[in-house]
Amino acid sequence: MSFTAPSREQNFVLKHIANIGALAEHERFAGASDDMVEAIVEGIGQFAAGEFAPINRIGDTVGAQWKDGAVTLPDGFKQAYDQFVEGGWASIDGPEEFGGQALPYSLSALVLETCGAANFAFTLCPMLSFGAVEAIHAHGSDEQKAAYLPKMISGEWTGTMNLTEPQAGSDVGALRATAEPITQGEHAGKYKIKGQKIFITFGQHDLTDNIIHLVLARTPGAPEGTRGISLFIVPKYHLDPDGNPGAANDVSCVSIEHKLGIHASPTCVMAYGENGECIGEMIGGEFGGMKAMFTMMNNARINVGSQGVQIAERAMQQATQYANDRVQSARAGSGSKEPVAIIEHPDVRRMILRSKALTQAARALLYYATSHVDGATLGIEGAKSRAEILTPLIKGYGTDIGNEVASIGVQVHGGMGFIEETGAAQYYRDARIAPIYEGTNGIQAADLVGRKLGLDGGDALMALISDIKAEAQDEDALMALALAAEEVARWMAGGDASIDDRLAGSYPFMTMLATATCGMLMKKQNRIAEAELAGGDDAFLKAKLVTTRYYLDHLVPEAMGLKAAAMAGADILYRLDREELAL
Repeated sequence: MSFTAPSREQNFVLKHIANIGALAEHERFAGASDDMVEAIVEGIGQFAAGEFAPINRIGDTVGAQWKDGAVTLPDGFKQAYDQFVEGGWASIDGPEEFGGQALPYSLSALVLETCGAANFAFTLCPMLSFGAVEAIHAHGSDEQKAAYLPKMISGEWTGTMNLTEPQAGSDVGALRATAEPITQGEHAGKYKIKGQKIFITFGQHDLTDNIIHLVLARTPGAPEGTRGISLFIVPKYHLDPDGNPGAANDVSCVSIEHKLGIHASPTCVMAYGENGECIGEMIGGEFGGMKAMFTMMNNARINVGSQGVQIAERAMQQATQYANDRVQSARAGSGSKEPVAIIEHPDVRRMILRSKALTQAARALLYYATSHVDGATLGIEGAKSRAEILTPLIKGYGTDIGNEVASIGVQVHGGMGFIEETGAAQYYRDARIAPIYEGTNGIQAADLVGRKLGLDGGDALMALISDIKAEAQDEDALMALALAAEEVARWMAGGDASIDDRLAGSYPFMTMLATATCGMLMKKQNRIAEAELAGGDDAFLKAKLVTTRYYLDHLVPEAMGLKAAAMAGADILYRLDREELAL
């Protein structure tokens, strides 16, 4: 089925939730005029529907292919990527001095959202590159920035993040990759890198003529754990004196994973220095690897939250189209025996409306988070802390929504949803990775109750709850949820809850707080839509009133049921010993 970008919805949320107009009042983002924003929204929508969406199915059925260390994408992918680069879509928020357009991150996130809804797996390529660009721009030397950023920002080269190793998993501190200083010869001052990394997205491909790997490794005598980690730039091809790809580096793709979904995204096992000649240059100083990694990870986590929006939008669109076309059975209670489109049946309507409300709530949370990243760039007071609080919420709750809506999409199709040819199953399979990578959602919840609960002495989280309560003055269910989240937060921050207690309740608390935040954003949209609709007839605004109302009346009250789990403590989790639990 076809894909259409939700441009009207995106413009509405950019205007009223991301407050893009206020960002454009600052000189730093003056280029984000109303005309420019609308042109980007419409332009990327047309591009994604015309270039990325048509190859989504072949990406799933054919997928990336590995042979003798080379990785080939299906027919049409190289041409589509070239068009992406030529259109300037990779450089939206890149710094101007390196060829970027210096527009707000919110607009870059919108580009990823639209492209990802059209082709979820393919969009992982630019998404990971954006994180690498961020790290080099924040921590690289002037020479490193000049050498790598122009072509990475344009999209001519792509970038990767190399963190995970087979024995380490999410425990980054357990990595064993090494970096030996080079003291003589043409590479003096650089390092010989040796080690293996797994789960490297687009670690090898045939889309560009160079790939810039950012690799975590240990220097000789480095302290154990995360304190001893450094970061290195390791290009697939060394740069010649003119800055172009030259001799091959000692970097190889050993294999690609055979995965449940995202088949068009090569998930690579990468080997560095198998011949002892892999050369990298340190970035961010010795033992500065974790700081640089979190520069990559923080925005990457928001971008993964965007993937929840992406897959939800695509699955919801297909399910809605199918329900509108599929005629089956008379509507109960209608008095007619004529079969109707299944979208007329109450339970199908429930599923469609739930999917729409969840997708729109996740989008609002995404744009709200990105706007605070932009606010932090501008130095707006409180924006950085608010963005830090919102990051685990959009990554965790956003990707959970993607999974739920994709699952609902299969259900709407009925038995045909379980048949691969309809395409609904692809979205369900693709969606499942997003709660896992860039820090599992359990890690996001742990981050929320670990680092973020005490941010600014606890004021940052309480300020968010205060804003939710201010919007909830005439919404009893939302006010009750805000007060419940506040109670849980104070209990976790107080002396009665142990670390285990906080971690045991972290996931339900994350969902509660995210739902309350989305409730605030949906209530705001409801108010605005009601005011804009007064005296007129607008199908979009009418639908907005219904979806926001559904979220407030159905989904917000559901989250109240999580309070008991959030405050139950860890005792029940440890009443069985390891052997008893494993029976």
